[in-house]
Amino acid sequence: MAQVDQRVSPPVTPPRRGNRAWAVLRNTWRQLTSMRTALVLLFLLAVAAIPGSVLPQRSINIENVRGFFTEHPDLAPVLDRLGAFEVFASPWFSAIYLLLFTSLVGCIVPRLREHLRALRSVPPDAPRRLDRLPQHAILADHDGDLGSIAAVLRKRRWRVVVRDGAVSAEKGYLKETGNLLFHVSLIAVLVGVGLGSWYGWHGNRLLVAGADKAFCNTLQQYDEHGLGPRLHATDLPRFCLELTDFEARFLDSGQAESFRATVNVDEAGGAPRQERFSVNSPLRLDGANVYLLGHGYAPVIRYTDKYGRSQTSVAPFPESDATLTSQGVATFPDVNVNPATGKRDPDQQIAFQGLYLPTVSTDPTHPRSVHPAERSPGLLLVAYRGDLGLGAGIPGSVYRLDQRQIDAGKLVDVGRSKVLRKGDTWMLGDGTTVEFLGTRPFAILSVRHDPGEMIVLVSVGVLLVGLMSSLMGRRRRVWFRVTPTGSSTTRGSSLVEAGGLPRTDYPGFADEFSELVAAVTRDDERAEERSGTDRAQRDRPGMREGTN
Repeated sequence: MAQVDQRVSPPVTPPRRGNRAWAVLRNTWRQLTSMRTALVLLFLLAVAAIPGSVLPQRSINIENVRGFFTEHPDLAPVLDRLGAFEVFASPWFSAIYLLLFTSLVGCIVPRLREHLRALRSVPPDAPRRLDRLPQHAILADHDGDLGSIAAVLRKRRWRVVVRDGAVSAEKGYLKETGNLLFHVSLIAVLVGVGLGSWYGWHGNRLLVAGADKAFCNTLQQYDEHGLGPRLHATDLPRFCLELTDFEARFLDSGQAESFRATVNVDEAGGAPRQERFSVNSPLRLDGANVYLLGHGYAPVIRYTDKYGRSQTSVAPFPESDATLTSQGVATFPDVNVNPATGKRDPDQQIAFQGLYLPTVSTDPTHPRSVHPAERSPGLLLVAYRGDLGLGAGIPGSVYRLDQRQIDAGKLVDVGRSKVLRKGDTWMLGDGTTVEFLGTRPFAILSVRHDPGEMIVLVSVGVLLVGLMSSLMGRRRRVWFRVTPTGSSTTRGSSLVEAGGLPRTDYPGFADEFSELVAAVTRDDERAEERSGTDRAQRDRPGMREGTN
């Protein structure tokens, strides 16, 4: 009768919860720091940046964002909740950015450690069977001098070691070095972009020529601006700019040839100076760069009210086409004040909707400029009188009248439109006059500071170098083993066996290996010729017996 083994197996101890949590964290970290994950995150970052290029952004132009809300009242709030108008400051974009940064660092550090270990190590020993390698050759009648073989390889910049009757050589570390440079530079680019986002700032300003239109570097004097989250308004550098001249050159076809602005610069701690800059040559200041984006004309209009008091307006007219046909508004809200009572009638405010033509067309039915230069300037004005609605506290554009005031009948036009040449005066129906005095140029400036731009510039240059190195580099190894076949005193008594192994896909390795074997053979032949010459000289009678 068979006996039953009644021994009880020891109980299986379940894994502790801490070990399981550590295993999950370790696997998650391995997945995050894999090259595949880094490529996926890089692709996601590129996709996530698309809305920032397609949709208007508050940090760049808030007016365009408001216009998008007006045109798409149902879609815009949904996109706003998703952060589509502040893509690069949204939590989801920052999450992808930080994950990519972490993935690259975790991916590069082990590879960098392994690469440094490989650079310090010597080439491996020769395999036992060289004939099984992709490239194999046998050099018969070789002198078997390992030193000469190593010298040939070193001339071709191979890392060489001689041991155990064989020469081991390796080449192509530039590939992995370039690969690591590429990824380290990519991390540096991310760091530079992050620094620019946190500590950078920008502001746009339309600057009209003249001392009365100069501006200083404060947020209140910018048309639009953006500060990094780590900056405060008091951190901006102190300087003031005054536009003194603007030179614009155009071809006869109307195409722009060159733009150049001249400004007076007054920086804190420095003497006032005059600077000139152009589109491709920005103005470099301490802590800021000033870029020239565009230009235009600001008509100078003088209005004399019914009490004989005059006011002058210098209102910039933004361009509406390539020939600088410009539209704008000149407002006079503080006119027609009764000198006896000092009271102002809000219904007697005046404004002019205008169309400025740098070169008036000879066709009166064509209200467009025919050339952007001021060859024959003219100003088409439409006068409005009434309440401009400036006291309502409702924000509006300074380049157009409030259409709601016109629709409500609170602002009405007074008379037909009038084309004025420089120096012309137009008398309105109530006896008031408006005079076109000329124009002043204006320049659209973008003032920016990005502390990470130099980091990004250098990193991109190194990135390209690393990319080219990784594409052109080829890791490969060769071995030469010497086997004696005869007397050690006789040349050509050794058999040299060569083998080659490419570590990466390298179609040209066969040709390189053949050339390397041929070079070793040629070096041996030259050494044999030198040896034969030396023996012949020693065997001559004069050399053997000597001379007195």
